[in-house]
Formats: sequence, C-alpha cells, structure tokens
Amino acid sequence: MKSPAKTALTSKEPAPSVEKCKITLKVNGVLQRIEVAPWTTLLDVLRDRLNLTGTKKGCDHGQCGACTVLVNGERIVSCLTLAVMQDGAEVTTIEGLAAGEDLHPLQAAFIEHDAFQCGYCTPGQICSAAGLINEGRAKSPGDIRELMSGNLCRCGAYQNIVAAVQQVMRTKDNDNRGER
Repeated sequence: MKSPAKTALTSKEPAPSVEKCKITLKVNGVLQRIEVAPWTTLLDVLRDRLNLTGTKKGCDHGQCGACTVLVNGERIVSCLTLAVMQDGAEVTTIEGLAAGEDLHPLQAAFIEHDAFQCGYCTPGQICSAAGLINEGRAKSPGDIRELMSGNLCRCGAYQNIVAAVQQVMRTKDNDNRGER
C-alpha cells in the first residue's frame, strides 16, 4: 500500500486553486483595487504590484525596519503585515510623504543632517520618524532613540537621524505654539 505522502507527491491531478482576495487600499492618496493571494504581504503588494520600490525589503522578518510604512498614520513593518489585513486602510510610503516637488520636513532634515550614508534604511527611518512624531510620545533624544530602535542602520548614522527628527519635532512644536 502506498503511503499518503507518496500518493500526494505522485498524483497527476492539478493542485487546488487558491481563491484570490479583492482588497482596496488608499496608497499615497490613490485608491487601489487589487486581487491578492491571502498570504501576500503589504510589502510585496507595494513593491511588486504597485511599483513603489522606495519601501525596502531588508530582513523579511520584521527585525530591521527597512519596510516601515504608515497605515492610517501609524507605523508598521510591512513585511509582517498581510495585505488582506489592511483592506480599506490608508497607506503612506516614502513616495507619498512629499507634497509634489516639496520634500516632507523629515526628508529635508535627513538631508540637512546627513542622516544617511548608503540610504537603504532611509525610507523606513523617515516613515518611522513620521509615525513617531504623529504619536507625540518622544520628548527627548533618548525617547527618539528608544522609539526608533526597531529601525536599524548598518552605517551607524543614528546620531544624525536623532538630530534630524529633533529638528522636525522642534519646528512642529514651535508651529503649534504659534497657532494658539
């Protein structure tokens, strides 16, 4: 008698088809309707289906932060997030932070403070910093370092990254004081 495993391996029947899921995402302000396999990550949708390659695939295990994007204003690692879980969500990638030709303040601050060297981690660092500022929890350089600790920089530009984030936080605080 054949073992079930051998039967499955030698069977000539076609593999069962997987039903695709239809999802809708608002990515960088544009509504996207996409069919995806249930196991497709948000990172793969962004890079492979929508050609938004600014979001980087680093470790693919959620440990480096290179794939960080904003979902409904909160930072997430897109390599660990299934696209179907984000159906109906608003996703902002590094490409969506700038307003046309005008850089986002964090992008400008990263340039001003030389907060990158090779640049591979930079999109994730900037998206994470944008989420960090939205959260409003960072009050000191130590808070910034701690709350950005999920974003790794192989080149070691951490001091300059913290300086860039601090600059934008100070500017935002000053703008908020002026509105009162």
